[in-house]
Amino acid sequence: MPSITTSKVSRWDQHGREHTVQVSKSGVQRILVCGTCGWRRSAQFLPWLKAEEHLAGDHQATVDPSGGERAREE
Repeated sequence: MPSITTSKVSRWDQHGREHTVQVSKSGVQRILVCGTCGWRRSAQFLPWLKAEEHLAGDHQATVDPSGGERAREE
C-alpha cells in the first residue's frame, strides 16, 4: 500500500487573503483540494502548476509567499 504525502501551494490575493490548495500524493496519483472554495481535481502530471492556475484564475491570488514571481498590477 503506497504511503500518502501532502504538500500545499499558497498564494495571496490583492486584499492580502491567503488561498491554499493541498496536494495529496498516493503513488503516481495526486489529488488537489482548494481550502477556499472546495475545488477538487486529480492530476498525474504537473499538480503544482494546476494548483497555481486555479488560484490565479478563480481567486486572483498570484502573490507567491516564497518571494518568487509577483504579479504586476497595472
